[in-house]
Amino acid sequence: MRLSEARLSIVGLGLMGGSLARALQGKVAELIGMDWDPQVVELANELEIFDRASNDLNHTLKTCDLVVLATPVRAILDTLKQIGRNLPAPPRVFDIGSTKVEILQAMDALPKEVDVLGGHPLCGKERMGLSNSDAELYRDKTFVIAPLERTSDEMLDLVDELITAIHARPLTMNAERHDRLVAVTSHLPYLLAVTLISVGMEASATDDAIWDLIASGFIDTSRLAASEVNIMSDILLTNRGEIQKALAGAIHHLQELSKIISSGDADKLFAELTLICSQRASLSITSSETEDGHGNSHQPAG
Repeated sequence: MRLSEARLSIVGLGLMGGSLARALQGKVAELIGMDWDPQVVELANELEIFDRASNDLNHTLKTCDLVVLATPVRAILDTLKQIGRNLPAPPRVFDIGSTKVEILQAMDALPKEVDVLGGHPLCGKERMGLSNSDAELYRDKTFVIAPLERTSDEMLDLVDELITAIHARPLTMNAERHDRLVAVTSHLPYLLAVTLISVGMEASATDDAIWDLIASGFIDTSRLAASEVNIMSDILLTNRGEIQKALAGAIHHLQELSKIISSGDADKLFAELTLICSQRASLSITSSETEDGHGNSHQPAG
């Protein structure tokens, strides 16, 4: 099947799902939207992003060739557990969740006639919701593809065509490797930002003048702490093992820096910080290339 022939349903009409729909307008046979929130569905119809939009998941799954699950991770997992049982089984299921191992396990439990594929676009914006959706959100961003053994070549070709149509860059990677790497590049930065806010709040309990001394360093570094809590809690709970490893690594490096500072060894501290500074400078990354897939642009999100 070609993308232009497909009736494509997007389940979850937030920033990611809405932006995907905008980028695919006119490129599929029919674009169907579904969200459980009647107000979101009403907005989708007002904006005329979809050929049709509703909060009827059963009808949506019955009448599409490809469904894209664009909700938070645990909602994706809940939907997958119901497909083929309480919900109709569509021919093809694709997701754009921020973690992959648990989602692909749930996909593999679907009826054998359902073609399945996991995905994760590395893009986002600070402002969430359908009203902030953007047809250019995916342009030039990395879009991870995580196939299962059962994924057909036809499904891979269809999704590759979809990624090309939205001007993203496909990168094939297995689920385990994906979750291990994003634990460091996406989930750990969020937790460090949360920690920074917590330390600042503790300090302000004894001296609230601390907030008069806030400058760009604190603002930029702590920005991710303002991420959507329901999305981030889903991500953290579905990638626990890899996040624990990333946290252990961060704690180790903080402890090593603490030892050097405590020793008062200026030469050693200078050498360590110089090494890290040169390592950062050698990285060919920019803020536009390091956005995550859960609605937050990293400097340096499933």
